[in-house]
Order: sequence, then C-alpha cells, then structure tokens
Amino acid sequence: MNSQDRRKFYINGAWVDPLEPNDFDVLNPATEKLVATISMGSPEDINLAVSAARKAFASFSMTSRQERLELLQSILEVYKKRYDEMVETITLELGAPVSMSRRSQAAVGVSHLQGFLKALESFNPRQLLDSGDTLVREPIGVCGLITPWNWPVNQVALKVLPALAAGCTMVLKPSELTPLSALLYAEILHEAGCPQGVFNLVNGEGPEAGAALSRHPDVDMMSFTGSTRAGIAVSRDAAGTVKKVALELGGKSPNILFAGADVEKAVKRGVYGCFYNSGQSCNAPTRMLVERSIYPEVLDLARSIAASQQVGDPAREGRHIGPVVSALQYQRIQALIDAGIREGATVLTGGPGKPGGFENGYYVRPTVFCDVSNDMSIAQEEIFGPVLVIIPFDNEAEAIRIANDTPYGLAAYVETLDTSQAERVAERLRAGQVYINGVECAVDSPFGGYKLSGLGREGGIHGLEEFLETKVISRH
Repeated sequence: MNSQDRRKFYINGAWVDPLEPNDFDVLNPATEKLVATISMGSPEDINLAVSAARKAFASFSMTSRQERLELLQSILEVYKKRYDEMVETITLELGAPVSMSRRSQAAVGVSHLQGFLKALESFNPRQLLDSGDTLVREPIGVCGLITPWNWPVNQVALKVLPALAAGCTMVLKPSELTPLSALLYAEILHEAGCPQGVFNLVNGEGPEAGAALSRHPDVDMMSFTGSTRAGIAVSRDAAGTVKKVALELGGKSPNILFAGADVEKAVKRGVYGCFYNSGQSCNAPTRMLVERSIYPEVLDLARSIAASQQVGDPAREGRHIGPVVSALQYQRIQALIDAGIREGATVLTGGPGKPGGFENGYYVRPTVFCDVSNDMSIAQEEIFGPVLVIIPFDNEAEAIRIANDTPYGLAAYVETLDTSQAERVAERLRAGQVYINGVECAVDSPFGGYKLSGLGREGGIHGLEEFLETKVISRH
C-alpha cells in the first residue's frame, strides 16, 4: 500500500499544519516498511492546542449530563461504523494479528464507551453530607493525556471518554509509534460532533511535546500511561505547576500456581497470557511462581505449550502472535534474554534471535526460562515481550513473599481450587488487580497499581472520578 501523509494535528475542531516541519516515519513492524509520515509537534504546537482547550472549557464544563451522554452515544455509533478501519489500522501500525485486533484491541473502544455511559448515567455530582454541607464534584479543567503504543485505543478510550463525561477539555499526545489509530479516533470524535476545542491532538516525542504538555501552566491535570521511567518524568514536569497527575505504569505480575490448581489449564492460561499481544501488556503474567511439588510437571507442560505458540503475519487470521512494535523494543528484549542466560537461568524453549523464516520484521521467539531466582534481571525488569520466567516456591508464605518482591504492583494471578486459599492469598498481594483461576475483572472495574505501577485508577465510575475536582459548599 502507499504510505499515508498524516502530518496534520487536530486543534480547535480542525486539521492544521504543524508550525514547523518535523517529519517522523511510522513503520509496519511486520515488514519494516513505511506506512505513514506524521509530524512531531513542538512546544508551540502544544501551546496552541492547550489554548483551544482552555477556551472551550468555559462552555463545555457547563454542559448538562444529558448533553454529554448524547455525545458519548454519538461517539459509540460512529466508532461502530468505523470499527473495521480501526481493526486494520491497529494491525498495520502495531503488528497485532488481525483476529486479535478485532476481538480485543479495537473491541475495548466499544466496551469502555459502554462502561462510561453507564457510569455517567448513575453518577451524582451533588451529595448532601451528614454535616449539612453540600459536596459538589466538578470537571477538573484542561487535561493533558499521554498514551502508549501497546494498547493504543484502549488507553485513548480510558482517558478521552471519562474526560468528556466529566466535562473536561483535553490535549492528547499519543505514542509516535502508533499514532494512526489515535488520528482515526480524532476523526471519529469530529464526526460524532465533539464541540470545537474540546478534544485536541498533537503528535510528538515525550521529552519535547509531552514535557511541554506536562509543564504547561494552563493544564490542570496530566493522565499518563507508559513506562515507569517516563511516568516519573511527567510527575517532575507537572510538579512546577502543582497539577494533578494520574499514572498507569509498568508491571511484573506474579502468577502463583498452587499444587491444588487445575494444573494443565493453569499453565496453558499462564503461558498464553504472557505471550498475548506479543507480551506487550503491562499486566501480563510474566512471573510464574510454582509450588515445588508440581514444578517438574509444570516445566513439561510449559515447554510443550510454549513450543506450540505460533508466530506469524499479523495480516493473517488466526491465534498466532505478531512482531513486537519496533527495532528498539526488539533490541531491549534480546538484551534481557541474553542477561537471563548470563545470570544462569535455563532456556526451556525459545531464546535469542528471531523465529525461523522471519528475516524482516521485529519478531521474537516465544521464550520460557526456568531455574530462575527472583533477584535475576529477567525476574525484576519488565521485559515487555513474549518472555516467561518460572520460579519455584515451597509454601504459601514464600509464594506471597516472592510475588510481592518486585518494585511493581499492577496485577497478580492466583491459581488454586481452594477458595479460602485464593481469598487469603489475594488479600496479601500488593497489586491493584488479582485474577483468580483465569477470571477477568469487569471492564468497568477500576484498573491501576501499587508502588511503581502508578497512581490513580482507570475505568468505570472510578475512572470518571479521576477527572473531577471536589468542592464543599457550606450549609446556609
């Protein structure tokens, strides 16, 4: 296909040229070929977008709940109409297999919308306190939104939609690696009748455009999803103007397999869960902690299951995994695989390099390590690729200790048929979500983490409340 010219930004309800040309090539990670050229925005471009959002806030913040419900409903209708375009776009820029893009990557754009419609319908912005005072929840103001490349529409939806529902205006800076889905989302919002200046989009790099957004005195809140390192930078940049910061960051999620689990199902869920989206999910179950009595059985199962994981062209239908997003990401994963080998872990299957038959594209061999101790680099650092580490434990207390022995706390997984054990362990895990026996949390349940995994929550009513300020009016 011919590459697309997507150099314009969306500011104040119109597609506009950047103030200074600064081209960036968007590559298809499956082929390494050019698919689009975008512009990288400057602080001056960010300033124009923030000015538009600030001007629009005066009127949009005063809209009624019904008006905002109608806007969200309109967005839902347009999104469904352009759903297939979104599927194709995510597959093209991210390398997510088309079946997975259709079933998961694009699908969350519908489910999150439905969740925020439900949240807004039930939300009461005024509450009479026991003291007789009135508590009022109001839109926080102009929001800077910075989103990652691994689940591009998921994170855009989890920020843009609650901001709109709350009555906020915003400037979105998506990842420069997957900007096309965000540009398509801007088209959807425009077609749905989003008022001028309420939503604005500027592409760019984090240290330039992202920092300008975080530091801007007319931005009232920053909502960021990405690496912990970048989240710390956003927090530092935002501190000078004392703005609210919400962060959804990295993870190194433990998956605890007790001897009382349905072992075959648990291992299958764990291996495929780690490899899903080519391992590029912040809540992936990347550390499999296994009770020692079932450790040999789990290793045999993990080896065969991982070896069955196919890697293939993302344009093809199927349950295979595609490439990782970029050359830099591929190199980081390879460096950590090499570190695991140097530190004494055993490669159960997979290992360095690309799978056979893939000369072009950023494909990684699905890899499983055993003989891992929790102090190794591969057990402590977020690899963000299809790499699983397996660690044995002797008893429940040790499992909990190892599970919590990480700087992260985003998600945790527990596999046991003993319901009292599942509850007992879940309560002691320092993580924002605990998934028991493969059961997912609801889409409108709050998502977020402890420790270096971030601050705040996304999704449903809790995600809506992140974009609100609290005011108390005295009784009179």
